This record gives sequence, C-alpha cells and structure tokens, in this order.
Amino acid sequence: MVYRRKDSPVYWGSFTDAGGKRVRRTTGTTDLREAQAIEGKWKLEAHQVKRWGGVPSRSFDQLMLAYFKVTQGIKRSTRRDVCTLRKLTPFFTGRDLLTLKRCDIRAYVDKRLSDGVANATINREVSLLSAAINYARHEWDWEIPNHAEGMHLKEPEGRIRSLTVEEARALTAEAEKSRQSPHLADFIRLALNTGCRLNELLGLQWGRVDLKANLLHLGEHDTKSGRRRSVPLNAEARAAMLNLARFRASHCPASPWVFAHEDGTRQASVRSAFKIALRNAGITDFRIHDLRHTCASWLVSAGQPLQAVRDLLGHSTIRMTERYAHLAPENVRKAVAVLDGLSRFSHVEQGKGLEKRG
Repeated sequence: MVYRRKDSPVYWGSFTDAGGKRVRRTTGTTDLREAQAIEGKWKLEAHQVKRWGGVPSRSFDQLMLAYFKVTQGIKRSTRRDVCTLRKLTPFFTGRDLLTLKRCDIRAYVDKRLSDGVANATINREVSLLSAAINYARHEWDWEIPNHAEGMHLKEPEGRIRSLTVEEARALTAEAEKSRQSPHLADFIRLALNTGCRLNELLGLQWGRVDLKANLLHLGEHDTKSGRRRSVPLNAEARAAMLNLARFRASHCPASPWVFAHEDGTRQASVRSAFKIALRNAGITDFRIHDLRHTCASWLVSAGQPLQAVRDLLGHSTIRMTERYAHLAPENVRKAVAVLDGLSRFSHVEQGKGLEKRG
C-alpha cells in the first residue's frame, strides 16, 4: 500500500517482508506512479527472499532509523549526528544500499564542496554514513557494501590560538567584573590550569572533586573520549575551586554542581559572558576551546614532555598532542646537539687513522 504521511511530502510504502514483518518505508518520491513501482519492487524482492533466499534490499532511511534507535543515548555525539543526518538525508533518502556505488558517495562529496562546506565537515558526514553501514554489517549481518569507507578529504592542519600571559591576565580581570556570570573568572582559571574541556568543567559535580588530594576525577561519561582520567589541581586551580566552594556554601549547599546558579541549578553556558570579557580585554580571534589550547601550549613551551600533556588533556592518541610540538624547539635543539658529539668523534677517529697510515 502506498500512502502519504502528514509530516512527509513523499509517498511511503507498506508491505510484508520475507520474515512476515510489516515494513513501512519512504519511497523518496512525490510521484504516485513512481512510488507504486518502487513499492512493487520491494514486494517482489521480499517474495524472492522468502522463496529463493535472495539478499533483501536495504534503504538508506531504514539503515539510519535503525542505527539511531540503537545508538541514541550511547554515542556522545548523538546531537551532532542528528544535525549531520539532516545533510545526508536529502541526497540519499530512498536509495537502495545494495545499488549505492562509490561514485554516488563522490557525487555527494562534490555537491557539498560546491556548497562551500569545509573538508572536515564533509568528512564527518561521510564518516557517519560509513559508521552506520559498518554497524549494520557487523551487528545485524546486513549484506551491504560500504563504499563510504576510506573516502576522506585532506583536512588543513588544526587551528591553534593561545593566549599570552598578559592576555590571560587581562581576560581574567575583565571576567572578574562579569555580572552575567559570577563564575566566569574561576572558569577561565580552571580551563587554563587544567586543560579541561568546556563540558567537562560545566558538567563537573562536587562528588568528583578531591580538594585533599587536589584532583578532579572525570568519569567515562564526563569525557569526550569516554575514558576516565584524573586531573591535578595546581595552586591557581585550587584557588578557583575554593572560590566556587565558598559560593556553594553561601547560596546552594545542596547543589551537586560545581558551576551552579544561586538556586543550585547547573550553569549550562558561559559563552555570552565570555564574549563580552574578550571584547572588553581587546582580545580577538579567540574561542572558549582555545583556553585548552593555551594550557597545552604553555606546558609544551615550558619543556613538559608531550606524553604528560597528552595524559592531562585526555587525548586518545599522541598524534593529537603532536600539533604542539613546534612550540618546544629546545627539545629538538638538544637532540641535534647529540649529533655534534658523534660528528666530532668521527673526525677524531678519522684523524687518528690518517696518522697511523702516515
């Protein structure tokens, strides 16, 4: 049966699959005759699968609906994935994954490029399609090809913008004046001295703060990578935590949130107040996430090993931390200096050899 839903401009088809299950699927077309032909094709395939054991067709819409149903609430990127799906759907809706070719994926990439979309954004979109197909192949034994796998555009080197010490002082001073966000200055101090992400700090609860050991304990649900880590507090970060503790004791002693309003509810954002502080401090081309970059840049510039910075920031691989390596030229200079010793030794040995032959 072909029909139209109130929330969709295209026709939908309803039929019984080879397993006897009622299936409702979009045809991806607003043309009635075309929709009827597509539904007839589905019914024929279902009959062939039931009678002769053929491979059932799988549509893009069927895949994504099933994939999101399973991964919703599990993947930390679900909200972003929903936005990504809105970009994929107009191009792939109604498509049979069995007949989807690599040239179709390339056509999508080319279209997005012509729309002026960044390579990194396109890569995320294609990666979502690839991840959904791989999940269906491995978990549900769907016999469908994955022509989206490995199709990645080259991305420019990641942007790194960090504050100077003077800029950091000016920004913190302006944040102290904020009426909109009384915790802004302490948020900035913690971000600069711990390297924690925005959501790791705003989602922090007092049960994960150990002021005796000077540690923040981040659980697997608190971090982007899904890995637990402990973040040490230096003197500056500890002072910020004590300020927040005093605010809690005075206004909302029962609140579990480190960054809380006077009524104890969680402070969900500092973005607008942060922008005002930046403007008043005369700082341009800077985002909240750049506080994390600043922490890493300062540590590497001070000679701290990349492995230590990786562990503090919670990077999943050292490769992510290596983008800060250029900030520590002294480490490379020391390494090259070792060659001077080898070179001198080599010349001395060659000189001795010549003396013996002479």
